[in-house]
Amino acid sequence: MSAPPVDDVIPTKAPVAERWSVVPLLRRLHFYAGVFVAPFLVVAAATGLLYSLAPQIDDVLYGDVLTASTTAGTPRPLAEQVAAAQAALPEGTVTSVSVPEDPELATRVVFTAPGLPEEHSKAVFVDPYTARVQGQLTTWFGSTPAATWLDELHRDLHLGETGSLYSEMAASWLWVIALGGVVLWLVRQRTARRRVRAVVLPDTKSKGVRRTRSFHASLGVWTLAGALFLSATGLTWSTYAGDNFAAALVALNAKAPVLDTALPGTSSTASGEHAEHGGGTSGGATAVAPATFDRVLDSARAAGLDGPIDIGVASEPGTAWTAAQADNTWPIRLDKVAVDPTTAAVTARTDWGDRPLLAKLSSLGIQAHMGVLFGLANQIALFLLAAAILTLVVLGYRMWWQRRPTRADRRASVGAPPRRGAWRQLPLWALVPAPLVLIAIGWAMPVLGVSLLAFLVLDGLIGLWRKRTASPAGS
Repeated sequence: MSAPPVDDVIPTKAPVAERWSVVPLLRRLHFYAGVFVAPFLVVAAATGLLYSLAPQIDDVLYGDVLTASTTAGTPRPLAEQVAAAQAALPEGTVTSVSVPEDPELATRVVFTAPGLPEEHSKAVFVDPYTARVQGQLTTWFGSTPAATWLDELHRDLHLGETGSLYSEMAASWLWVIALGGVVLWLVRQRTARRRVRAVVLPDTKSKGVRRTRSFHASLGVWTLAGALFLSATGLTWSTYAGDNFAAALVALNAKAPVLDTALPGTSSTASGEHAEHGGGTSGGATAVAPATFDRVLDSARAAGLDGPIDIGVASEPGTAWTAAQADNTWPIRLDKVAVDPTTAAVTARTDWGDRPLLAKLSSLGIQAHMGVLFGLANQIALFLLAAAILTLVVLGYRMWWQRRPTRADRRASVGAPPRRGAWRQLPLWALVPAPLVLIAIGWAMPVLGVSLLAFLVLDGLIGLWRKRTASPAGS
């Protein structure tokens, strides 16, 4: 994310041993990607840092609604709790009920209701010990209004489909910048024959740009694994790369198995997977008797589903209800069963262990990206990672400024980029397959491919302009 010092630029008459190298190209790519993509990374890191605090913000804003007012006694039957929620929202239709494991949390009864935004629901929170309604919130896949606002800020800056390109841009380039920067730093340290300590710890004795570069590079080494993780998991649910990832899962038969909600004697009906943001609801629902929730819950418990449970009303007449474990913290519990609402018989089941490895890794990665998988430790790690990325960007721009020429005859506001023509120094083994590799990467990550092409075109135009302006008049 920064330009190298002037003495890093390979001279025109370099020894043959140094002339064939990928380092100059990496250096130039790292510089331009850092300068132009860093603002996207700043926004992504800052908004992600805020989103990592969503659980604490929810506690402050909605604590009196989300938590039970008392934990004394035995929880009331779900029928009573659902009936109380229906009385509080008579115009709504119940689609699901979330039964918490934590005795301090309220039961969540989810409704569809007229006038709600797309993919939003109305959640009524009921004290499980008194069946008293504590409040209502408009939720998006189970997220509170504050968490939803922070999530949308991080995903698309509240600009919809167009805004989501910013986050895909950041995720697409983060791994390129991170890997390129670490490779450049390792090459420099190897050339200088320095020990491992110099790679992972900054040089506090140096000054100026060398000191800044040392702090920037050392922090980059420590941040590499986290940056690659954020990039990979962010791309899995992005607009274009995410579609390609989903298509790859289908092609590899690596999607999570779908729960069959067809009742015996009817045609097969598969329930869609809940959104990874958690707490999803059934797509539609018919009027229900509150007592049915107790029967379905008892059947799910008898089938071995412990922990928090989401009970989903049948999406259409003649299909089964669903009961799904909703514990996304490690070790996770995400088994599901389909239950006949009339007989309370379990008609189908899918377990976490049934999922292919890629489906498991995708689910775990998304939960960790959201700060859920490891609880508070996960939140702290994301907070520190976002802060580290912001620091790296600041240090990168500081190096760019520190490298500016200060002589009276050649002053400049920022440092010069690495010398042009770096691709000519690529060894043949890298130059020949390079176009195919770039095409493959551009297909898998279209935003990266298009932006890289834009960089190349802009760089070429700038080169032509400088060549023409540098030519003697009349030549």
